[in-house]
Parts: sequence; C-alpha cells; structure tokens
Amino acid sequence: MSPSSTRPIKRALFSVSDKTGLVEFGRGLAELGVELVASGGTADALREAGLAVVQVSDLTGSPEMLGGRVKTLHPKVHGGILARRDLEQDQRDLADNGIAPIDLVAVNLYPFEQTVANPEVTLAEAIEKIDIGGPSMIRSAAKNQAYVAVAVDPGDYPAILEELRGGGLCAETRARLALRAFERTAEYDAAISTYLAGQTARQVGDTDGFPSSLSVDMPLSTTLRYGENPHQRAALYGNFLDVAEPLHGKELSYNNVVDVQAALALILEFDSDLEAAVAILKHNTPCGVGSADNPTDAYKRAFETDPDSPFGGIIASNRPFDLEMAKEVDQIFTEVLVAPGYSDDALALLKKKKNRRLLRFHADRIDRVQLDWKRVYGGMLLQEPDAAIESIANCQVATQRKPTEDELRALAFNWKVAKHVKSNAIVFGRSDRTLALGGGATSRVDAIHQAAAKANRVGLDLAGSALASDAFFPFPDGLEAAVAAGATAIVQPGGSVRDDEVVAAADRLGVAMVFTGVRHFRH
Repeated sequence: MSPSSTRPIKRALFSVSDKTGLVEFGRGLAELGVELVASGGTADALREAGLAVVQVSDLTGSPEMLGGRVKTLHPKVHGGILARRDLEQDQRDLADNGIAPIDLVAVNLYPFEQTVANPEVTLAEAIEKIDIGGPSMIRSAAKNQAYVAVAVDPGDYPAILEELRGGGLCAETRARLALRAFERTAEYDAAISTYLAGQTARQVGDTDGFPSSLSVDMPLSTTLRYGENPHQRAALYGNFLDVAEPLHGKELSYNNVVDVQAALALILEFDSDLEAAVAILKHNTPCGVGSADNPTDAYKRAFETDPDSPFGGIIASNRPFDLEMAKEVDQIFTEVLVAPGYSDDALALLKKKKNRRLLRFHADRIDRVQLDWKRVYGGMLLQEPDAAIESIANCQVATQRKPTEDELRALAFNWKVAKHVKSNAIVFGRSDRTLALGGGATSRVDAIHQAAAKANRVGLDLAGSALASDAFFPFPDGLEAAVAAGATAIVQPGGSVRDDEVVAAADRLGVAMVFTGVRHFRH
C-alpha cells in the first residue's frame, strides 16, 4: 500500500482540552473497531461514557508526572506516530521497542489565548497554559501525514467518521488536516510570543510595548467575492464575524467589512446608556451622525445632514432596532444595517429585502485597545489605536469668550465625529446632530468650504453651529472661513506656531475656541 492511498485507522490517540464532540467521536471510532488511547481527563471522559480506553501512562509504562506537565513526551507515543509504515528500519525499531503504530491523533491545546484575554491573569497562570506535549503530538502527526491523520478541530470529527465508514481516510483529507494542524500550532505560538513580548517589555520598563518581531497569524474566516474592485481577489481572516454577526442577506464584501469597521468605531464613541446614537457612512466616511432618546429620532437627525449619500450606505446604531426604526430606514436602500440587536417585528420587516445585510454587533467582543497595523512595501506599520476622546468641558478655553453650555455639548458631540472623518476633517453641528462634514481635503480651508457648500445645497443653516477640526488651524483664514459659514464656537487641538494669530482672530470675531491639546488625524 503506497503512502498516498486511502488508509484505515486502527489506533487513535486523544488528548484534548476542548472536549466538544469527544464522546461522539470516540464512540464512532470504537464502533469501527479502533482502539482508543487517551491521556488524563480525556481518558476519564471517554471511560465515563462507557468506552474502553487505554491510559497513556499504561501505554508508555511511565506515570504522568510534574503535575501533568509530562504525559505524552515518550518514544512509545511519538514513535508510534512518526514511524513510516513502508520503511523497514522504522518497522524494526517499532518491533524491537514494543511500540504499536498510532494512526489518528486528536489533540487540541490548553486554552492559552482565552487565559491571557483576561486582563487580571498573572504571568504564572499564563505560563501553565502553554501546552508542550500537545503541539509536539500535533506536529509529529502532521509531519507523518502520509500515514497518520491529525484532528485539531472538533468540527472535523463528523467528516472524519463519515469518511472512515467508507473504508479509510484518503491522502487529500490527511493533507488538509495536516495543514490545519500546522496553522493551529503557528497561531498558538504567535499568541504565546506576542503575550510574552508584552510581558518582557513591561518588566524592563519599555513603555513602547511593541514586539521585537511581528507575528500575524489568523485563521481564514471566509473568501470574499472580490476586493475593493471586481478585478481584485480578497479574503477575510480572524474573528470579525464573531464581533459583527451576520443575521441576513448576501455575504459581506471587502468594502462592506471596511465600512462596518469604521461604523462600529464611530458609534462606540457614544454611550448607549446615556443616548441613542446613529451614524450613516458611505465609502468608509460619515455622512451624518445624530443622537436622541431613541434610535428613530437619532437616525432622522443623522439623515438630515446629507439626504443624498445614505443610499447604498451603512447605518449603525448603538441601540437595538425596534419596528419604528426599521420602518424609517426601510424607506431607502442600504447595504448594511448594524446594531446590537433587533426586535422580532423589526427583523421580520428588514429581512424582506434579500440584498440588505443585517449584522448584530457584540460590544463585549470588541478589543478597542488592540494595535492598528497597515502594510507598506517591504514591511508593516504598527501603532497604538486612537482610543482616547477628550472631555471638552475640561479642555483649555483659548479665547476671551467662553463657550456656552449648549456650545460645549455641541463641541463635544462634533469632536467625537471629527475623530472618524478623514483628515483634513471639519464637522459643523449642534449638540445632537451633525450639520455638515468636510473630509479628505488637502487644506483645512477647502474642508470648511466643502462642508459649507454641502450644507447650502441641502438647505441646512450653519448659523450658530459649533465646529470641530481634527488638527490645528495653521493660519487665521480657516477660522475666518468657519465663522463666515456660521460657526460661533470651535474646538481644535491647538499647537500651531500661529496659535496667537488664530486666537486673536477668534477674539476679533467674538467666537469661543477650545484647545484639546490632542490631534486626531485619520489617513
């Protein structure tokens, strides 16, 4: 029998942390006459289900020791896995040492990733969740895929059983399982090295906290129809679909994922316990944002900013959709709706449009402090996320006139939005809605004119509005243009060499201006 042929399974070795599907898999193998070998708690679980199991310690003749740290690191385990069935010397070595071949290895690893996800975990606790024997068995089995099958994912158990009932596992299946096994050990090692790099940085007082080498290893989530354009191939990796759970509609496109990411980052600036907030985005850019006591009124305020652009866009709400909200957004076509939930009647209505994608986001699964990264030719850029947002009430008032309470609320609202508009970013608005946005302009004055022109075209009056600028005004002309458009209060980082001139212009024009000291460029 050649190494590439279909191979039966006579002996299987189990050592699993995640026992999902374990008993069913073990029972199915036993019914096919497969001898079951297992370690520690895995053997106990199979035995409690009434299955005959050989304990690894009985197989090796050596007891488990060091609190379970040494169980499977033994020639009778790895010899049985690694032996080549068609090599005479390997077969003589097995016979001389009383080692029986192992044809299937079902192993999943200690939950290291889940353990270190807890911010309270200690280094000692994390160290104990670094699996040694598991990766060794996985790599041995995957290396010997010509003869041995390896299962690291309980989701593969049913398909393995089905194929075995047909006579054995084919070479293609063993190769696919081996690839997944190596991917899993790579993911595991990357998680460990990333965690330990952070620990080491903290121990030596390195406040940068960046790893000395970058390991990015994520499982393929799904292939996408195409990328930004139809001639580009694309795929999604990682757990994005666990964060933004699809409930209805076509598969997400590459552009949908990018837009939903931007929508979530923006909408999470608003505390759902304090206010309902709705953001409308198009091409990764906010069209309008509104807040109110309920999502419907918040949506109406967001929509009024730019009634043209929302067609085919993204609508994100920080509170669940009810039927009233569903009826309101149903009046135009939108690519994606994303919210923390939907009432049953809202969901029933929204599902009537088959091309509309409905997503439920899980805020508790979002890591808002993970590092941002971007590919460049020959390398990767890594940075801390722009997770901060300043309290405008506590910032420096740079002008003679202080903002009124209503202006402070409006400045705070617009400042949150400006952080998510592409620089140069300008946001005119009130305390509960945006009025006009200018973004991606090559000068700050152009961004102001862009926003004012759009407001004029849709019939919105900017008189008495507050304005947020993501970066400082380098000259007074930008501030003068903002005041001419109707702004009476302005928030900006400050920090220009001409701040004194800008402040003097503001005082001359009678407007209030606040310096945050923090810039929020978005490129």
